[in-house]
Amino acid sequence: MHTVWKGSISFGLVNIPVKLHAATEDRDIKLRQLHKKCKSPIKYKKTCENCNEEVTKDDIVMAYEYAPDKFIELDEEELEKLRKDQEGKAVDIINFVQLEEIDPIYFDRSYYLSPGDGGGKAYSLLRQSLADSGKIGLAKIMIRSKEKLAVIRPYQDALIMETLHYPDEVRAIQEVPNIPEGADLSKKEMDTATLLINQLTEAFEPEKYTDDYRTALMELIQEKVSKEGGVEAKQADNVVDLMKALEESIKKTKPKKTPATGRKKTPAQERKKA
Repeated sequence: MHTVWKGSISFGLVNIPVKLHAATEDRDIKLRQLHKKCKSPIKYKKTCENCNEEVTKDDIVMAYEYAPDKFIELDEEELEKLRKDQEGKAVDIINFVQLEEIDPIYFDRSYYLSPGDGGGKAYSLLRQSLADSGKIGLAKIMIRSKEKLAVIRPYQDALIMETLHYPDEVRAIQEVPNIPEGADLSKKEMDTATLLINQLTEAFEPEKYTDDYRTALMELIQEKVSKEGGVEAKQADNVVDLMKALEESIKKTKPKKTPATGRKKTPAQERKKA
């Protein structure tokens, strides 16, 4: 399993070298865009609207738009220094909380934690202590140049870390339009709704649920490949015809003939004149 981060977790005087591994993966079926005419994949290029030209990585600088159409440039060395200052820190568990106290809206991504070299015993100590106490650790971590709030909790026989959104990243519920403040619901309506909920209540078994759309889409793709055989993208012809290029160069560099100022006399005309 690919390691996405290496570091250590500390709580109190205990320091645990750990490695971070993505716990989930995107299984969506990726569709490509093709040019309808030649069936070649569409590529996107970075362009400057002002200069109307394509730009490369070396032509790009980072900036923050602090006001409409007003930017402050940030030097790559400045950004790199900030990243190194934060990445050099161990992940300190700030405090311990109850999992039930955190609303699911705050959860972002999940990562498995594995012990680094020599960290097996301390890793087991933290895992077992969290399991026995029923608490989870709240910490901060720097991942891919972003400081994230995270929780560390036992998961089966391992530790799992789940990054959280900061409170200012969660939009206020007041921004949602047309939410009814109250409704005149009868007792009969409430009893019927409660009965329906109770009838549909069962233990959560994630294995029972599948992505029906993804399954159907994959079946459609396989069926079309079997029947139609698919299309092959045309490769761009980047091979230069050397002979043609040389001939064109000769034509462009060949000096132009200057027009004659007069006709040259023949020997017979010269004798007749004498």
